[in-house]
Amino acid sequence: MTVGELYARLDGMYPKSLSCSWDNDGMMVCPDPEAEVKRVLVALDAAAKTLEYAVDGKFDVVVTHHPMLFRGLKSITPRSVHGRHVLTALQNGITVLSFHTRLDAAEGGVNDALCQALGLMADGVFGDEECPALGRLVTLAGASEEGVPAGEVAEHIKKALGCTSVRLNGDPEKPVCRMAVCGGDGKDFIYPALAAGADLFLTGDAGYNMAGEAAEDGIVTVEAGHYHTEAPVCRVLADAIRNLTGAYVKIYDSCTYTVL
Repeated sequence: MTVGELYARLDGMYPKSLSCSWDNDGMMVCPDPEAEVKRVLVALDAAAKTLEYAVDGKFDVVVTHHPMLFRGLKSITPRSVHGRHVLTALQNGITVLSFHTRLDAAEGGVNDALCQALGLMADGVFGDEECPALGRLVTLAGASEEGVPAGEVAEHIKKALGCTSVRLNGDPEKPVCRMAVCGGDGKDFIYPALAAGADLFLTGDAGYNMAGEAAEDGIVTVEAGHYHTEAPVCRVLADAIRNLTGAYVKIYDSCTYTVL
C-alpha cells in the first residue's frame, strides 16, 4: 500500500466531514504519496521527540491525533518549532497524517476508546452546533436511583486510566447516574454535557473558571489529563493501520507533561 492509499483508506474511516470547521487535520507533510508503507509510528503528537524516534526507527509514516500543523505557517525555517518539525519530516522522507476532531467524533474514535478504557459503553452522543456528536454519554451500569458518588467515579477513572491524580471540581458526594465523556481539552463542551442531562463531565482539561462555574450550575467535572484521556485511541489507530497495510506498526508515548 502506498502512503496516498493509506491516507485515502483512513480518510474513509474518519471522514473530513466530521471535523470541526476550525480544525486543520489530514495529510500534514508528504514527500512522496507513491512511497510504499512499510513502517508506521502512531502517536498522539507529532512533537520533536516523536519525529526523532521515527527517524531513528526508519519509519515511513507517522500517524497522530493532534495536527502537526494547526495554524498557518508563514515560513519554514529551523528557527520555529513547526518549521523544524516540517523540515525533519521532509528531509527524512517521512509522511505525517493527523486525524483530530474527526477522530474525536468518529465511531470507535477517541471518545469511544476512552469509554472502553473505563469499561463503559456509550449510549448517546452530545456536542454543540459546530460539532454535534463529538462527546459521548454513558449511563453508569448498576447505578441505583440514588446514583454513584462522584468521588467514587473519579477514583475509578484514575485507576482505569493509570493517572497519578485527577482533579474533581464540585461535590464528591454528588450522585451520578449519567456521565459525559470528552477526551482532551473539553471545556467548551461542559454546558452541552449539562444540557444533555449529564451529572458528571469527564475530560482532560476543563479550565479552573469553567469547571468552577459549572459546579455551581450542577455538574461535576473530572479532569484526568489531556494525554491520558486521548491516549487510548492510539491502540485503535494502530490496529486499524495494521489491518489495512500489514505493515509494522508501533505506538509511541508522546506525552509532553509530567504529573508529580
